[in-house]
Amino acid sequence: MTEVHQTAIVDESAKLGENITIGPYSIVEAEVTIGNGTWVGPHVVIRSFTTIGKENKIFQFCSIGETPQHQGYAGEPTKLEIGERNTIREYCTINRGTANGLGATKIGNDNFIMAYAHIAHDCVLGDHIVFANGASLAGHVDIGDYAILGGFSLIHQFCKIGQHCITGIGCVCLQDVPPYIVAAGNPAKPFGINSKGLRRRNFSEQSIKLLNQAYRVVYRRSLDLQSAINEVEKMNGNNSEGISFSEFLRHSKRGIIR
Repeated sequence: MTEVHQTAIVDESAKLGENITIGPYSIVEAEVTIGNGTWVGPHVVIRSFTTIGKENKIFQFCSIGETPQHQGYAGEPTKLEIGERNTIREYCTINRGTANGLGATKIGNDNFIMAYAHIAHDCVLGDHIVFANGASLAGHVDIGDYAILGGFSLIHQFCKIGQHCITGIGCVCLQDVPPYIVAAGNPAKPFGINSKGLRRRNFSEQSIKLLNQAYRVVYRRSLDLQSAINEVEKMNGNNSEGISFSEFLRHSKRGIIR
């Protein structure tokens, strides 16, 4: 049974699934879709053109689907798309896309976004990502699966954060962060492969060894980036992790942290 608190304001055109809870004083605007089993706490604002999937938990005082903080935004009906089983804690702000960008901000499944995080316009998040408190993204940022952003990490616009990497507290990323590595500092610097995290996720020792070797080629041999990529590609063979590492390096547009 869907439960909407008597003090909540839900537009009659909003599409609510089954077994949804809308808490006290929350606002759900027109053109909003909320999937089955989603829980919305008190004092949450969900703006128009937002789609939320199944079994999400959105805690108090969040602003979901607000217009982008972009001077060129002229009121276009851009979107926010949130997947399934995400946890969004207190005071998080998530903005819609821009007409000149993707037209949408997209969040995948099974992500844990802690209090005071900010996700700006046109960002794309994968699955199983963790944002610690206060982590913030500028516009057009891509975050790979299983990435972990430490508390108050700041990611510059148009940067990409690779899968399975981790950033330290207060890390400031002005360039792309390759997958599988540890980054920390202001500006961010690399500190090796995230071996502990990869073992927790049952990566093979062979893959971890290869990634450590690839890291040393890129970061310890004083090679220019193109030469380092060529060396890593020779090492990879059919190893999928090594291939994704070198592909990320090859396609980076902002350059990688070094």
